[in-house]
Amino acid sequence: MSSDVIDGLQLVLRVILALIFIGAGITHFFPSVQRTMAAMIPPRLRTRGLASPVNLVVFTGLCEVAGGLGLLYPPTMVVAAGALVLFLAAVFPANAYAARHPKRFGRVAIPLVPRLIAQLALMVLIVLAVL
Repeated sequence: MSSDVIDGLQLVLRVILALIFIGAGITHFFPSVQRTMAAMIPPRLRTRGLASPVNLVVFTGLCEVAGGLGLLYPPTMVVAAGALVLFLAAVFPANAYAARHPKRFGRVAIPLVPRLIAQLALMVLIVLAVL
């Protein structure tokens, strides 16, 4: 494949990933989503004040929106990709906690192994989008 074709595919992938992260980030500001996501934070990571569960949900929403936007701006796309990969690793404990409590979280509680595979695949796609 020519470098123009690869560049075009990477651009399409970055736009798709950006839309996914921006869209997911925006949902963090809906009260019903905030309650669910705040409940997904494992008890050992719960604190009060600045790092309260709801504040962490808002912060992660901002991170997703910023990361998605960063993928679209060439000077920041590599840094944004690295930040999003780290972000996915950082939020995995909440997803793992939800996976262990399917009765409490319903369809949000994706089983652990498929969730891990999906997170890793998303990380790979992010890296491929900027290399």
